[in-house]
Amino acid sequence: MKNKRIVSGMRPTGKLHLGHYHGVLDNWLELQHDYECFFFAADWHSLTTEYANTAEIRDNIHEMVLDWLAFGIDPEKSTIFQQSLVPQHAELNLILSMITPVSWLERNPTYKEMQENLTTKDLSTFGFLGYPVLMASDIILYKAARVPVGHDQLPHLEITREIARRFNFLYGEVFPEPAAYLTETPKLLGLDGRKMSKSYGNAIFLSESAEETRKKVMSMVTDVERPRRTDPGEPDRCVAFTLHLLYVPEEERAEIVEECRNARIGCVDCKKRLAQHVVDALAPFRAKREELAEQPGLVEEVLAAGSSKAMAEAGETMKEVRQAIKM
Repeated sequence: MKNKRIVSGMRPTGKLHLGHYHGVLDNWLELQHDYECFFFAADWHSLTTEYANTAEIRDNIHEMVLDWLAFGIDPEKSTIFQQSLVPQHAELNLILSMITPVSWLERNPTYKEMQENLTTKDLSTFGFLGYPVLMASDIILYKAARVPVGHDQLPHLEITREIARRFNFLYGEVFPEPAAYLTETPKLLGLDGRKMSKSYGNAIFLSESAEETRKKVMSMVTDVERPRRTDPGEPDRCVAFTLHLLYVPEEERAEIVEECRNARIGCVDCKKRLAQHVVDALAPFRAKREELAEQPGLVEEVLAAGSSKAMAEAGETMKEVRQAIKM
């Protein structure tokens, strides 16, 4: 029985990669069977870093949601919507920004991390600093009981809880404090050993061709302390081995580990085996995506219907908010 509501969003950066698969979609797929789920394309959030390059956002939304549908996120079970089509997100964001101390935002760990990594973008903007307020609005607007997060995202959710708590203290009880739905997110590194990200150019995309996937797997960093084929390797130092843990069956993986540590298999042969497993695992998703892509207007219809439902829910919340702040 669905007696709990979950809200989760994803920035539309285009087609999704393996990090999204294992970090988000796998969990969404399970959650939609047991919870009342609201999943949204967070296009307002895209503007925090892509404000100077908005031309691709609309296409990115389409590609991302098509990936969701191909993966099995079901609009009959979950509300799938577009953030900017529900104006109450922006309205609540404005109200919450009036009561959120700047110091809360400055201590946000992602704020510093993204500034250090995305050096080609000017992130010294009001919107980028204040994106946790918009995130809080996204969540509490639907009075979410739980939010799926990994352990590293708990500080982000705590800001949302603090903002909800502060609003309730100032104006009366309107928002429940959302609890974390802790998800196990496997350690997934990109081709170069950093976190897999489109921004870093190190991602393996779910919908690219089998040949493209093979090429990318073959380019992955391996054990940098194994310069020669005849040297023993150590899988724990190997970036590519993080994918072995997800895609290679345990018995075969144990065999590969032994062969690597005893220099009986080289990195090239090892990655060829890995690439085949990744390609095979993604084949059903890719076939489904091609099928859905042949249905013009499908994504737009799903988003329109879901956004209409989300707007109705959000409108009821905002009635309570306006009454609470006496405006």
